[in-house]
Amino acid sequence: MSVQAWTYFFVALSFGIYLFIAWRTRVRDTKGFYVAGQGVPAAANGMATAADWMSAASFISMAGLISTMGYAGGVYLMGWTGGYVLLALLLAPYLRKFGHYTVPDFVGDRFASDLARIVAVTCAIFISFTYVAGQMRGVGVVFSRFLEVDIHVGVIIGMAIVFIYATLGGMKGITWTQVAQYWVLITAFLIPAIAISIKLTGSPLPQAGLGSTLEPSIAGQSGVYLLEKLNQIQTDLGFSSYTATFVGGWDKVNVFCVALALMVGTAGLPHVLVRFYTVKSVRAARWSAFWALLFISLLYLTAPATAAFARYYMIDSLNGKTAQELPSWFENWEKTGLILWMDNGDGVMRYSAGEDNEIFRGGSLSAAELSAVQVAHRVWLDSEGADGMDGRAALRARGLTGPDRDIIVLATPEMAELASWIIALVAAGGLAAALSTASGLLLVISASVSHDLYYRVLRPQASEKQRLAVGRGVIGMAVVVAGIFGIYPPGFVSQVVAFAFGLAAASFFPAIVLGIFSKRVGTVPAVCGIVAGIGFTAFYIIACVFFNMETWTFGLFSNGINPQGIGTIGMLINFAVTLSLTPLFPRPGPEVEAMIDSVREPEEAGPAVMIETAPEH
Repeated sequence: MSVQAWTYFFVALSFGIYLFIAWRTRVRDTKGFYVAGQGVPAAANGMATAADWMSAASFISMAGLISTMGYAGGVYLMGWTGGYVLLALLLAPYLRKFGHYTVPDFVGDRFASDLARIVAVTCAIFISFTYVAGQMRGVGVVFSRFLEVDIHVGVIIGMAIVFIYATLGGMKGITWTQVAQYWVLITAFLIPAIAISIKLTGSPLPQAGLGSTLEPSIAGQSGVYLLEKLNQIQTDLGFSSYTATFVGGWDKVNVFCVALALMVGTAGLPHVLVRFYTVKSVRAARWSAFWALLFISLLYLTAPATAAFARYYMIDSLNGKTAQELPSWFENWEKTGLILWMDNGDGVMRYSAGEDNEIFRGGSLSAAELSAVQVAHRVWLDSEGADGMDGRAALRARGLTGPDRDIIVLATPEMAELASWIIALVAAGGLAAALSTASGLLLVISASVSHDLYYRVLRPQASEKQRLAVGRGVIGMAVVVAGIFGIYPPGFVSQVVAFAFGLAAASFFPAIVLGIFSKRVGTVPAVCGIVAGIGFTAFYIIACVFFNMETWTFGLFSNGINPQGIGTIGMLINFAVTLSLTPLFPRPGPEVEAMIDSVREPEEAGPAVMIETAPEH
């Protein structure tokens, strides 16, 4: 069968499974809708957490980033995996002991204030919409290539599927759907990585293949290591060595800031934290974190090898080729508009770091055709088009520079000329990764509005049926907004997701840590800290990304802080504001202090003492 036929088969099969699970696990009460009845086994919750966590950023974009950035791309691996260790040790058990439904629930009750709850709800919605934009963008990329539909149509299809199983089953349906999605995405990621590793190096373990020698039939001689070959190719073409450390804007300070923002952002993301409310006990919450990290590591330890394989194949298959020699994978992806070649007149594609780098397809593009290229697309450029127009300058002016990192993982099986069914399986895996995270994020948005705002603040007397109806209605509205963000994203998938991590690091992480480990911090300092942290971080990201503001050095660093790492500064501002204001305002009341003591006690001591600002749920 063709790639498209296999893709239809795998997508139809996997979507059918997801919808069947959602139907079988549909819920009729708020406890099942928000926290899956708090009865999910630790191992299953670990799989669901891994799927929720390994979004389109992990599956589609992370290896693409490592492929184009080389060593510096490891910052995403360090930040995202380190964050789970921090989460398991520092936050998850205490939040589960607290026992409510959402992060705004914790903030509102810990700081005994509806104002704190509303601020937390606003932050959760803002962070979740930022994150979900990247997921919908990933859905559109997969559909546009493998089902050969417009990227906007792909986003709409993804919206419809998520809406159905998120509204039917709530957190219970989403949890068991994510268990299925984990196995789809991890299988789809590992099979091509293993196949390519065997083809390039003879090793069935991609991790070992990364450090192995290339097959003599590929390298032209024996004893040539893959990374050694990559370094040679990169330097010959004018790029920095693939394994070179801290090159360009990725100096030590930026690597540190981005890694820390991703790490503490992990420990503050609402859709990740809520997963620890779904298990039976504090002990199960700890084991959930262990299982999640184990399941995540299967993909994360493979991603660097996939990235190196992709980099080798991409340069080898494109550089120096004429229009007649272009590989089929390039022509397939060219139809999506995500990769272009502008010929400078010599008819040869050159992929180098010099003036004639970056050109891909379309030497006869007119000015009108150039302007039709979507701003969301990243393209490679070369020199002048056939009409004498400086195509490089024209497209760079639209922000269209560099390869679209989001296509690299999806295109790698085609580059390696693997079987059609493997290429299609990768597409199904990419969709599973994007949809699993999107559903979790949409539920966070729903819970924040229907539970934390509608029930706990606006209408405490609302019935179970009314709260469920509001929750499902909010998901419907959130799906539409998420789809719009997916059609008009502020960047490539991992970049957008990194922004969400920075916002979480600057807002929720300090509030949760101080809320658990400090009895002295009261309402006003905590709220001021959250607003200052997320306000500064959001301003910096928006100003840099949308208004071309120069990055700030703060008078301390040689390079400006990357918007993806500014969450570290926002977190420090949050801590500084909160702690500096704490002595100036009253300490929390005895009820709050009793709740904190209860949360810290061993599980056998009993459930945490709750402060009710609304009737029992």
